[in-house]
Amino acid sequence: MTNKAIIHTESAPAAIGTYSQAVKVNNTVYLSGQIPLVAETMVLIEGDISAQIDQVFKNLSSVCEASGGDLSNIVKLNIFLTDLSHFPTVNEIMGQYFQEPYPARAAIGVKELPKGAEVEMDGILVI
Repeated sequence: MTNKAIIHTESAPAAIGTYSQAVKVNNTVYLSGQIPLVAETMVLIEGDISAQIDQVFKNLSSVCEASGGDLSNIVKLNIFLTDLSHFPTVNEIMGQYFQEPYPARAAIGVKELPKGAEVEMDGILVI
């Protein structure tokens, strides 16, 4: 029997389309993409790519916590960048949020992201 729950938290940006922040099926949580929106204002965080990446990890962390886990439970992380030259910055900031063993990961260059964001991330966690 499948146990499905929709995850929502006010600590992360509200969905800006027809999707949920996350969906939990049994002990697996599917995280929707997070861009660097500030939850309280629903506006992109000000600052450079480092600020955007940091905000995305904060948003993902909030959704993970709302689902009963944390970033260490992520087993697969997808990173979307409008400029792949920012990949070393992603690695540097990711090292502040994750410890070994690191999740499986993909980094994908894309033309554009919602709201003009430079980075978006989604993932899967197992609790």
